[in-house]
Amino acid sequence: MKTIFLSFLLASAISAAAADKSIYEIPLKDIDGKPTTLKAHKGKALLIVNVASACGLTPQYEGLEKLQQKYQDKGFTVLAFPCNQFGGQEPGSNEEIRAFCEREYSVTFPIFDKLEVKGKNQHPLFEKLTGPKAKFKGDIGWNFGKFLVGKSGEVLARFAPSNEPESEKIVGAIEQALASK
Repeated sequence: MKTIFLSFLLASAISAAAADKSIYEIPLKDIDGKPTTLKAHKGKALLIVNVASACGLTPQYEGLEKLQQKYQDKGFTVLAFPCNQFGGQEPGSNEEIRAFCEREYSVTFPIFDKLEVKGKNQHPLFEKLTGPKAKFKGDIGWNFGKFLVGKSGEVLARFAPSNEPESEKIVGAIEQALASK
């Protein structure tokens, strides 16, 4: 019982520390499993998306890539985070995910290591995006949840999986984020 309690306290402390970190400091792994952070993207507008390769919403990769191509030279990038928590729709390895994204959608934006976006093993990045201290609290409900992060690292908007990447709502928010200083 004492071990369980100590484990809970340690997990709570780690979660709290991650919630206080800048979005750019949270440890991540890229699709190759190499340690990284979002520091390389500091000063850009970011669209963070939890993705899956075998979902009814998977064709949104096409719209995400179009956003990447249209706005990348203006200081914007899409960041994809594969997740297998919704209907087991991202069962593949990182290598299989990358190959699928390149083959089917010619994805050029960064794809990261598969992670969990909710629950007891929630990655600290998604704790920052959805946790108790987040601007847009609440669990992600499905694949292709989207978070727009401004140039300063502040989360500006959250979009439901049903919001198509090229919708007026998302494009308008991206353009507004890019226009801000």
